[in-house]
Order: sequence, then structure tokens, then C-alpha cells
Amino acid sequence: MFYTIGEMSKILNIPPSTLRYYDKEGLLPFVERSEGGSRRFKPSDYEGLCIISCLKNSGMPLKDIKNFMQLVTEGDASIDSRLQLIEKQRERVLQDLAKIQQLLKVLDYKVWYYSAAKAAGTTAVPREMPEEDVPEELREVRKYLKGMHCMDEKMASAE
Repeated sequence: MFYTIGEMSKILNIPPSTLRYYDKEGLLPFVERSEGGSRRFKPSDYEGLCIISCLKNSGMPLKDIKNFMQLVTEGDASIDSRLQLIEKQRERVLQDLAKIQQLLKVLDYKVWYYSAAKAAGTTAVPREMPEEDVPEELREVRKYLKGMHCMDEKMASAE
């Protein structure tokens, strides 16, 4: 059974133009063509397309995705190289995740801050609130935003 580019794009929930672009860029060496030149996707192509999507969405440059897909076509001889590429990208994603988690903490703090301000009718209340009255999980973010973490580090290094 084969799928057309339109059918596969619906399955993957991406535009057909994206699949055409991937093919043009050499990311789809596994895709067969009909006698008329139309792309014909097999059910087994789905995994490769999902991997391409995952790598792209994780921020891997297209040239590296192309390299990865070429390595796939080499078979077992390229397992080490593929593993290295995936491990490197996984590390990038973990670094990005840590940054996003830090951003989320700041946003959580600001949600609390403005909720407290709304309830009090003024931002003075959360701004001037004693440290011990701030929810414990938000205290480090508050210190960070007030710049106190920098002062603490400078004080510690001066001692």
C-alpha cells in the first residue's frame, strides 16, 4: 500500500509543501517515486518522517538532519555516528528544557505577584511583602528578579 503526498501530509498533520521541501533538500532518500514521478509513501516511511519532524522541532539544523538520514541509508555501519548525532541533539534539548523551566519559574512568580496585587488592589503588597510570606517555591525567583542573588554571590566571594 502506498500513500500520496496529500494523504501522508494529513496523517502527519503537516502541509504537503513541507514534504516536498524535505524531499528537495534530500531528507527523504527512502521515498519511492511512481512511473509518473509522484512521491509514493509506504507505511514504513512514517517512522522516518516522524524522526525528521522530531529532529526539526528539537532545533536540529536541516543539514544535520540530512546527514542523519543519509547515515540511516548506510545501515548498521553508521550506528555509532547516528547515536552520536542523537545524543548531541538530546543534550541540546535538555539544555533548552532547563532554560524553559527557568522561564516558567519566572512566569509562575509573576502570576503569583499579579494575583496578589489584584487581590490587594496594589502592586505594593507583593513588592513589599516579607520574604517569609512569599510562597517558598517562589523565593529564589524573587531573589533573582530583585538582583539579590548577585549581591549574595559578591558578598560570598568578598569573604
